[in-house]
Amino acid sequence: MNAEGPGVAVRHATVEQLVRSQLSQALGGRRGMLEGAVPTVAFTIAWVVTHDLRLALTVSLALAAAGLLLRLAQRQPVRYVLNAFIAIAIGAVVAARTGEAKDVFLPGILINSAYAVMLVASVVARWPVVGFMIGSVVGDPTGWRSDPGVVRLCNWLTLVLAVPCVVRVVAQLPLYLADQTAWLGAAKVVLGWPLQVGALVVMLWLLNRDETPLAGDTAAAAARV
Repeated sequence: MNAEGPGVAVRHATVEQLVRSQLSQALGGRRGMLEGAVPTVAFTIAWVVTHDLRLALTVSLALAAAGLLLRLAQRQPVRYVLNAFIAIAIGAVVAARTGEAKDVFLPGILINSAYAVMLVASVVARWPVVGFMIGSVVGDPTGWRSDPGVVRLCNWLTLVLAVPCVVRVVAQLPLYLADQTAWLGAAKVVLGWPLQVGALVVMLWLLNRDETPLAGDTAAAAARV
């Protein structure tokens, strides 16, 4: 992945350097975090104040759409705000069909459950998801598995990524079953980007602990990126 512009090669001597480079591009920054949180906060406040599901959904979707349009108008990447808009839209459709405000949060609970299972299962199978991040960069989807150091590091990083998903499900599912819509909204915000940032800090700590050389074909491929 070239972060310095077209035609500029970015060389990585270690696995940690390579993964840090990819993580820096995988986050939306403060603005991306804000764009993801604002629609949920707006929905929760509108629902608590009015108990009008249609109004709360309208406010939430309008803010998500405004963020998307602003990105487009500024000709900036829309990936992060688009993800937030789609998540809000799916939740809105589900809630509108059931008439239950709490169902706005059901897709998120199900998605986090699926992510948690997928991430943990990939580690158990010794095909950690983070390894494919490296593979996508170096142009060899599975070559990283020949390096035990890479596999071990990617196992730990993948488990760290799974923790926020597990925590969200454990915290939100009881609230959902208890019809605690306002608390669901608060939990979604608190366990959203702050928890993700916490996971990132742990990942960066792991990446700064050691220097795992890129071995063999993986190193050669990374040098060409």
